[in-house]
Amino acid sequence: MVVAGCSKQGADGQGGQMPPPEVGVQTLQPATIPLQRDLVGRLSAFRSADVRARVPGVLQRRVYEEGSDVRKGEVLFLIDPAPLQAALGQAKASQATAQANYANAKSAADRARKLIGQKFISQSDYDNAIAAERSAAAALQAGRAAVDAAEINLGYATVRSPIDGRAGRQQVTEGALVGQGDATLLTTVDQIDPLYVDFSASADELAAARRASDGSGSREVQVTLPDGSVYSHPGTLDFTADVVDPSTGAVALRARLPNPEHQLLPGTFVKLRATLSEQREAYRIPQTAVQRDAQGAYVFVVDQAGKAQRKNIDATQLDGSDWIVSSGVSPGDRVIVSGVQRVMQPGQPVTAKPVEAAKPDAAQAAPATAPKQG
Repeated sequence: MVVAGCSKQGADGQGGQMPPPEVGVQTLQPATIPLQRDLVGRLSAFRSADVRARVPGVLQRRVYEEGSDVRKGEVLFLIDPAPLQAALGQAKASQATAQANYANAKSAADRARKLIGQKFISQSDYDNAIAAERSAAAALQAGRAAVDAAEINLGYATVRSPIDGRAGRQQVTEGALVGQGDATLLTTVDQIDPLYVDFSASADELAAARRASDGSGSREVQVTLPDGSVYSHPGTLDFTADVVDPSTGAVALRARLPNPEHQLLPGTFVKLRATLSEQREAYRIPQTAVQRDAQGAYVFVVDQAGKAQRKNIDATQLDGSDWIVSSGVSPGDRVIVSGVQRVMQPGQPVTAKPVEAAKPDAAQAAPATAPKQG
């Protein structure tokens, strides 16, 4: 009776043989996958212009409002123009004198030209008249240049913004003597649309990204705001240094970031996700599917006969919870992403279910792997 009891068929009616284990599979398709890194960067102004006093004088008043946006050419400060107006008047007087001298010298030279042909004057007198005309013309030209310089200096008494941007704090108070010897800093104007994001990445990461990419594709930078939300305007990587910092082993990078609402400010540290390159014809495989042994990384795929087969892969790039794989698998492969521990050896029959259908099974099976000790 005992023997007969032991020979009973199992509950599955297959003479005690266990059914093939159920595994969750994901069908692979190649795609262009961005190679991204989560980094920290610092915002800086796209352009920063120091506004300085270019002529000596007493600062009369500040015209702009500190911290406001100004346009190129907008008046920021006024320097007392009186000394500069006097210098301009003196230059104009000197020019008038030079003009009169030139008129006399030209008349004398014209007479000498007529008389020399008739031999009424000596060659020496003719040469002196021509030389006097030329000297007077040069003096007149110098007088005109002096007037131009005086007018330019008078224009500098009205200090204007050199660029569009946000004007900073006033550095010198009204009544101070500025521009005496050095060009006194009055304020700074920063262009904050767009902004630069300065950050760095390890030389090894950049080398791996270059190896995996053909050099084309987007090089986007996405910034995360301090509240955790994603900034609505993505940036573009526009500079990569060609020198590695020997103290850190990192390479400096920079991205240009639109800032039309002036929501971001220079000097702020931000988190960012940088797309360093793109890898074409690659596969994204979850970490749960990748196994490793002495031969390297591999996955199990389910063939047309419903059997698990091993495929060695090149898994060197990790992006979030997925490995980026460029070789070892083929389009349409059904890779086992859950229940991998149920596959004991290659060639073992399995029951493949889409990964979404296999997830509840895996959740239910999890407690059975660690039963309570009673």
